[in-house]
Amino acid sequence: MQALPLKQGPRAGLNLVEFISVADLPTVYSDRPFRANAFRSRVDATEHLALVSPGTAVGAPLVRMHSECLTGDAFGSLRCDCGPQLQESLRRLAASPGGILVYLRGQEGRGIGLANKMRAYALQDRGMDTVEANRALGLPEDARDYAEAAQILLTLGAPRIRLLTNNPDKVGALRRNGIDVTEVEPLVIAANPFNAGYLDTKARKFGHVLPLLHPKRD
Repeated sequence: MQALPLKQGPRAGLNLVEFISVADLPTVYSDRPFRANAFRSRVDATEHLALVSPGTAVGAPLVRMHSECLTGDAFGSLRCDCGPQLQESLRRLAASPGGILVYLRGQEGRGIGLANKMRAYALQDRGMDTVEANRALGLPEDARDYAEAAQILLTLGAPRIRLLTNNPDKVGALRRNGIDVTEVEPLVIAANPFNAGYLDTKARKFGHVLPLLHPKRD
């Protein structure tokens, strides 16, 4: 699948991303290779990757927008649910022809960076939650932007999608940038002893659609 010319949307004229190349990427998730489309940001030169599963989508393709998380994706950290979410996404996309994983680099720690994430972790070790730790460091709670992700989807010819997420902010951000999100499918990963509080904070303070692990009692 070759990338298509950038289609027009509310921010398409800004030319935020540049298509670089596409190649086969065999994985353990599918008998046939994904097509790996490489993009580069025209804003800060960050490189992103969009994996397209084998086959052709019937109707709106299933899409996962995944923010880079080195600790979870590569090292198997139990402090978050990112690694298992990525793996489950690839399994579901492999079973959904023409599904798309947009892997957004430069979004470590909700956009605060790897070193700052370690600083926030240190404060969390002392009892703060994710939001409290970021605020204590003078950092935003969530610095991510999804305009480049939207342009990647438009470049791939996917203006209408089914989105695999628990995060309503991603849905709103894509819609503001010209993507018609026709359906939202949850991606709930079971909690472990190290990330239960983190998942609770995502539900309570970020509005993620997740089961509350410690429901408030009247």
